Amino acid sequence: MNTKTTAALTEAEVLALPAMTTAEQAFAALGIGRDLGYRLIRERQFPLPTVALGRIIRVRRTDLLAFLGLENTDAARGGALTASSERTTDTAAKQIGSAR
Repeated sequence: MNTKTTAALTEAEVLALPAMTTAEQAFAALGIGRDLGYRLIRERQFPLPTVALGRIIRVRRTDLLAFLGLENTDAARGGALTASSERTTDTAAKQIGSAR
């Protein structure tokens, strides 16, 4: 049994992934190991749709971002990555401004 711990990718690293990530990049984004990830795919229990290209398995970045709740970030839409506290302040200011 593989007891190696896999560190999850940061938000910035996930947002920088290509449009079609490798299965192993998706595993890293989810913080799961290679063995578990491939087992979940084999058993059709992986939480995201996969695309098989021959023996290569890919995951759509858009599916991964949606699953992680990152699809609405500025960076996901092509903008610069900002700290979550900046996004919260920005959103609060917009809500206060729209209430007037």
